[in-house]
Amino acid sequence: MLKPIRVTGALITDGDKILIARRAPGQSLAGHWEFPGGKVEPGETPEESLRRELHEELGIVAEVGEHFATSVHHHPRGTIELQVYFARIKSGQLVLKVHDAVAWVTPGELLEYDLLPADLPIAQRLLAACRG
Repeated sequence: MLKPIRVTGALITDGDKILIARRAPGQSLAGHWEFPGGKVEPGETPEESLRRELHEELGIVAEVGEHFATSVHHHPRGTIELQVYFARIKSGQLVLKVHDAVAWVTPGELLEYDLLPADLPIAQRLLAACRG
């Protein structure tokens, strides 16, 4: 059995809005929206990975906060284990490198977007927490 692919995602907040990003053409699962982040490299903690990925993909320096939730998604090429953390932008301007759009949305608007399969349970949990 293959080891799960460990990835991280960020719930980057600004007031009551959350940043989501759409994967650009040419990227795996192009056109889908996601919580920005990426793969955890060997020797990295999830928090280190998330800071690195946010800088590489969006050009920002982020402060990574507490863990929000983990989602496990099975697909034909393996299993994705997505760990999502709250985060905020400390510095930098958003620069799109592997995405072609970003949106600041409320939790209630998240489900209107075509989210990646691993991100969808996170969005549902966030929406439930906000309503609860």
